[in-house]
Amino acid sequence: LLAKFFFQLVFAGTAATIVSGAVGGRIKYLSFIVFSFIMGTVLYPVTGHWIWGGGFLAKLGFWDFAGSTVVHSVGGWAALTGAMILGPRFGKFGANGKITPIPGHNMGLATIGTFVLWLGWFGFNPGSTMAADPEAISRICITTNSAGVAAILTATITSWLLMGKPDLGMSLNGLLAGLVAITAPCAFVSVESSLIIGAIAGVLVVLAVSWFDRMGIDDPVGATSVHLVNGVFGTLAVGLFD
Repeated sequence: LLAKFFFQLVFAGTAATIVSGAVGGRIKYLSFIVFSFIMGTVLYPVTGHWIWGGGFLAKLGFWDFAGSTVVHSVGGWAALTGAMILGPRFGKFGANGKITPIPGHNMGLATIGTFVLWLGWFGFNPGSTMAADPEAISRICITTNSAGVAAILTATITSWLLMGKPDLGMSLNGLLAGLVAITAPCAFVSVESSLIIGAIAGVLVVLAVSWFDRMGIDDPVGATSVHLVNGVFGTLAVGLFD
């Protein structure tokens, strides 16, 4: 019970930190502390119970192995809500509708951070087995990694085609999108299917970043594109590829 509590505690923290990227640069620290408290004590436990605690979605047959919906989509919806309520950063959108990119100040740190997340996913997904099952854990490690790798490639290619040059930020978000998308189906699909899921996720995230910009929603790190859009897609992928 303590192991499961700690595992879910970290998942609840993940759901809250997803939001931090979408509201970065324009939220008061105290406001984010209050939000995180509500997310950790009300939102995540209630929605998590619907699926993983024998709640009404579980009774309907809802499958989400490691949290494409429970963690990523829940955090993504909260991120979208926060970004819409706060409005854009100063200078992001011009009076004539022009979109002004505000790049991160250190892409080296962004890359290292993404690699840390990539490593963390090997606790996130295989850990959801909740058992010392070498065969299941190995399979989940491979499907998780394959989806992430495929998504890096397609996100890089898609951004290159749309913007005329490769974009490191899009490549990093592509990796995360692939990992998010495989989180729900990682235990249920073949390695070949995981490559397809990741490849689709890499394209989706690039298109979603552009779409949210056109809608006037300022998401500094693309959290909604990564976690919301691909959290929804990953959950649908269970039914499409299992």
